[in-house]
Amino acid sequence: MNLKLEKPLAFLDLETTGVNVSKDKIVEIAIIKINPDSSKEEYNKRINPEIPIPIETSEIHGIYDFDVINSPNFKAVSSEIEDFIKGCDLGGFNSNKFDIPLLVEEFYRCNIDIKIEERKLIDVQNIFHKMEQRTLVAAYQFYCNKDLTNAHSALADTAATLAVFMAQLEKYENLENNIDFLHDFSIQGLKTLDFAKRIAIDKENNYLINFGKHKGKKVVDVFKSEPSYYSWIQSGDFTTNTKLCFKKIWNEFKTQKVWK
Repeated sequence: MNLKLEKPLAFLDLETTGVNVSKDKIVEIAIIKINPDSSKEEYNKRINPEIPIPIETSEIHGIYDFDVINSPNFKAVSSEIEDFIKGCDLGGFNSNKFDIPLLVEEFYRCNIDIKIEERKLIDVQNIFHKMEQRTLVAAYQFYCNKDLTNAHSALADTAATLAVFMAQLEKYENLENNIDFLHDFSIQGLKTLDFAKRIAIDKENNYLINFGKHKGKKVVDVFKSEPSYYSWIQSGDFTTNTKLCFKKIWNEFKTQKVWK
């Protein structure tokens, strides 16, 4: 099956120092880009995170501090990664919750905005969970009838994710070979503005606080009743993406352009 693409679709996988999106760093990135003409390009790079890799994490993906000591840091390769995914929609396995948010944070640290809001996001795990409720290893076995060797090798995981995605499109007639449809289908649960799901979007497209004592309240209503809330967000332990989303709403609120 050939994907029906209007622009390239890049599947990616990250191996990292941990699972904290706002604080952990990339130690390996792999990307497989499928172009509208069905040709493919690969990118694979080890990265020095410039922080220690916890031993328990290294035991999972097999990458230790000494493996990346001479590798470039993310800033050194940020431009080539940005160029490789330029104009691409993005996909992965659990990528909406982890890989893409963490990659976006790494770019933010380099003062690079990859305009994630302009890209469609395909999360193969969300499609899988809606259809079969399994893990990547089981998904690869289920859809491709193969054992996944070298699990937690970024390139192997990326290739397996792409293979599972293509098999899903073959298997399920109700899955449209259409990126807009698959983007919407990849959304799990409540629609949110930010990756960390701190800001929800209701059916009327109102922005709602999705955590803490103000959960369920409109963001602008909280800004009106508690102006210091915005400063608390900006100085708190939130991801850069979340802070920028609150900043966007705050600026619209202050200029009274949008009252959501």
